Amino acid sequence: MQEFMEKYGQKLAVATAQHVYFVLLPVFFAIVVGLTLAALLSRNRKAAGFIIPIISVFQTIPGIVFIGLLMLKTGMTVLTVVLALSIYAVFPILKNSYQGFIGIDPSYLEIAHGCGMSSKATFFRVEFPMAMPAIFSGIRMSVIYTVSWAILAAMIGQGGLDEFIYRGIDANVKEYIVIGSVPIAALALLLRFFVDRVEKLVVSKGLQ
Repeated sequence: MQEFMEKYGQKLAVATAQHVYFVLLPVFFAIVVGLTLAALLSRNRKAAGFIIPIISVFQTIPGIVFIGLLMLKTGMTVLTVVLALSIYAVFPILKNSYQGFIGIDPSYLEIAHGCGMSSKATFFRVEFPMAMPAIFSGIRMSVIYTVSWAILAAMIGQGGLDEFIYRGIDANVKEYIVIGSVPIAALALLLRFFVDRVEKLVVSKGLQ
């Protein structure tokens, strides 16, 4: 173990930090964009009928093709990776959040308005809390997907744990592949656990 840490410890720590960065930052942007769009589209379902399918098209574009197109504008940079991952991460959050908002029983909204709540108060006190389980479902999916999608960073030389996997494949060294794969799987499980814990703290017990 000591020999392993001396040989790979520093590189593994740097690659792990890069991978976490390439997961958390895009997911943060995706949460902001996805929730905003979901809230707006839940009030204009006709627009949602064509906007959501358009955004879903990005999910079907292979990562290497998509990042290649972005590179034409932004080059082989961290910005390219963050932008690509953010766009990919938006759809699960948008789709689940939208379904959460439109799935709320209209009678609850009528009661809120009947109690004199404004539209803003109704959204933050009734709609948003009731949509929380669906919102967290989307965030959970987005986080786990982004852990694997972060391979895009290694594709253009921007680091991350997938660099070990690429090196292992190129040099046919199984040790490198294991060093990259195991932390990625552990990171996915750890982040999922973190999201689950936050959900339990934030979401009302009656909605869990």
